Amino acid sequence: MSRIALLLFFFTTSIVVSQEKNNDFFIDANYFYGTILRHNKDISHLVKAHPDGFILGFNRKTYGTQRWQQEYNYPDWGFSFVHQNPHYDVLGKNYGLYGHFNFYFLKRNVFFRIGQGIAHNTNPFDLETNFKNNAYGSHFLSSTYLMLNYNRQNLFKNFGVQAGIALVHYSNGNFTAPNSSTNAFTLNVGVQYSVADEKVSEYIADSLPKKISEPIKFNFVLRGGLNESDYLNLGQHPFFVVSAFADKRLSYKSTLQLGADFFYLPFLKKEIEYLSIAFPSAGVEGDEDFKRVGIFAGHELRINKLAVVSQAGYYVYYPYDFEGRTYFRVGLKYYATDKLFGAITLKSHGAKVEGVEFGVGIRI
Repeated sequence: MSRIALLLFFFTTSIVVSQEKNNDFFIDANYFYGTILRHNKDISHLVKAHPDGFILGFNRKTYGTQRWQQEYNYPDWGFSFVHQNPHYDVLGKNYGLYGHFNFYFLKRNVFFRIGQGIAHNTNPFDLETNFKNNAYGSHFLSSTYLMLNYNRQNLFKNFGVQAGIALVHYSNGNFTAPNSSTNAFTLNVGVQYSVADEKVSEYIADSLPKKISEPIKFNFVLRGGLNESDYLNLGQHPFFVVSAFADKRLSYKSTLQLGADFFYLPFLKKEIEYLSIAFPSAGVEGDEDFKRVGIFAGHELRINKLAVVSQAGYYVYYPYDFEGRTYFRVGLKYYATDKLFGAITLKSHGAKVEGVEFGVGIRI
C-alpha cells in the first residue's frame, strides 16, 4: 500500500516538473545525529540510544518557466535517499527513497525541504522473534522527512555547505499492527556540489494576476484502504469513506474547505466483538455501531496540479469510543483535470494513525 503511495507521489512529481528544460542541478550529502522523540509512551522502551545516519539528495533547480515556480520563489525538486541507524537492534535500520521539494527563504540562504517516500526496515515486529518492536509492524514503512537548513551554494567553485535540523518520521499507516511509529529529531551538516549549464540561467519574473475568481465548488470523494486494529491477530480489513464538501479558492495557492465524512470501518467491528468477549469489564456490549459521521474544515495548498491537503474534523455520530472525537487528515491530491482528482491521505487521531486513504473525486 505504501509502495503504491510512493509510486503515485513520484509520478505526480514528475508531471509537475516535466516541462522544466534547464540542466542545472546540485547534489548534497548530509550527516545527521539526534534523538527519537517520545511522542507516545508506548515506545519509551525503544528510546535507548541516539540515532544517526545520512541523507543524499539530487535537486533540480527551477527558474520560473511555469507560474507555480514563480509563486513559490523558484523551488527545487528532486529525489533523496535516507539511512537511519537507531543503534538499537530491536528497532533495526531504515533505508528510504523519497521525492522532495526545496522551498527557499531569506534571499535563498535558507531552504525548507519536505520529502515523502517509502522506507525498508530490517527488523520489524515479530511475535516470536522481535515482540518488543511495537513501532514498526512491517518491513515497508511510509516515511516523511522535513529539513530546515542554512545553505551557501558555490562557496568554493561548485562546492557549497549546508547545516540545520531535520525530522524523520516512519510509520506503516496502521496497514498492519502494531504501528506506534517513530519521529527522530536531528541536527545535520552537509556539503553540496552544483552542476550548471555553461550559460547561467536567469529567473523569470512575469507580471502575474494577483487574484483568482472562482465560485464556490462542490466536491465528492470516495476513499478506501486496508487497516488493522491495535489488538493483534484480528486481521486486516477494508474500509471506505464517503466525503462531501464545499470549497472556495481564495488565491492561486489557497483553498478553504468545509464538509462531512461518512466512515465505514469494519476493523472497529472486529475490535468491538473482541473486547466484549475478552474484556467484559471494559464496558463494551458488542452491538455498538462501527460506523461514524464527522464534519471537518480544511485547507488546500496548490502547487501546480499537485495540492497539499490538511483537514481537522469532529465526529458528530460516535457510538463507540476509539481514540477520541477529533480527527485529522493530511495528504496529497493530483488534479488530472479541472474537475477530476486523485488523492492519498493519512487519517489520524493526534499522533495515532488510523489508516492510509486512497481516493478519487470530482469537483463541480
